[in-house]
Amino acid sequence: MAASISKTLTNLRGGALPSFTRNRFSPLLQLTSNSSSVPAISSEVNSSPTFTPQSQEKHKGKWSKWLLFLPGAISFGLGTWQIFRRQEKMKMLEYRQRRLGMEPVEWENISSSSENLGSLEFRRVVCRGLFDEQRSIYVGPRSRSISGVTENGYYVITPLIPIPGSPDSVQSPVLVNRGWVPRSWRDNTTGSQQNGKLSHTGPASVQESASPWWKFWSKKPTRNESEAAAFKIVEVIGVIRGSENPSIFVPANDPSSSQWFYVDVPAIASASGLPENTIYIEDINENINPSNPYPVPKDVNTLIRSSVMPQDHLNYTLTWYSLSAAVTFMAFKRLKPSKIRG
Repeated sequence: MAASISKTLTNLRGGALPSFTRNRFSPLLQLTSNSSSVPAISSEVNSSPTFTPQSQEKHKGKWSKWLLFLPGAISFGLGTWQIFRRQEKMKMLEYRQRRLGMEPVEWENISSSSENLGSLEFRRVVCRGLFDEQRSIYVGPRSRSISGVTENGYYVITPLIPIPGSPDSVQSPVLVNRGWVPRSWRDNTTGSQQNGKLSHTGPASVQESASPWWKFWSKKPTRNESEAAAFKIVEVIGVIRGSENPSIFVPANDPSSSQWFYVDVPAIASASGLPENTIYIEDINENINPSNPYPVPKDVNTLIRSSVMPQDHLNYTLTWYSLSAAVTFMAFKRLKPSKIRG
């Protein structure tokens, strides 16, 4: 039976059968011929270039190797940036120290133009006048270490107003940061101090008039000159400064509730009834009366210091370079082929 079937298939392929028989078995012959051509087609498809999973993994692995060196490159760049920042900080501090070492400038010799005032930053100036303490503004809280004990307080900023009929005094009001005062100065509206009471009726008694005080001085100073002479004329040695640049963690000032967290010269001047372009001075007079120690003027050394000193930048540089060397070494260690022990 099997032999007869094999013989029949052979005849079909050889064409030995009659035409009518060949027509009956034509689908079988066609299927046989098609199956013989499948290997040829599949060989052509396999011969075309394709990306196998192995080649794709090899391509990705090449990029992942370079990414291992990215943290080291970033750390090296940050360390180099700290070197440039250190150079800039050293130049800035040297500039401030050189300016503070110059002789003080008399206030009457200073022009009121903004360009001239900008060139006088960190120059010591001498001005005379009367403190209008009823218009004082407290900025803080600011801490101060006294004999190793930290105490909270405020910076007190008071307008320095002209002396009637005195050409040597300031001719327009000036905001003066008189220095640090304890919390009691703000809590006690009468300005109670350590050894007695500070009178807050100084320039106010000179200003007892229905018209605003800045218009009052333009009138003829008859009785008011003798009243002003009864109060002590102050001489302020200070440095012209600008507004502070608060960090994102410092709350915003609230003039309506007298909450001042940082120095904003135009806002403080407006709250004191002065023009927004009023000049702001920080008192650095070191002649403190032991019997009346407050306010404590700012130390000159604080003006030639910064929150980040050049030594800090050097420490940051060493830190970033060390981190760069460490992560780069780890990257080489990761890529180094491991030795196979026999």
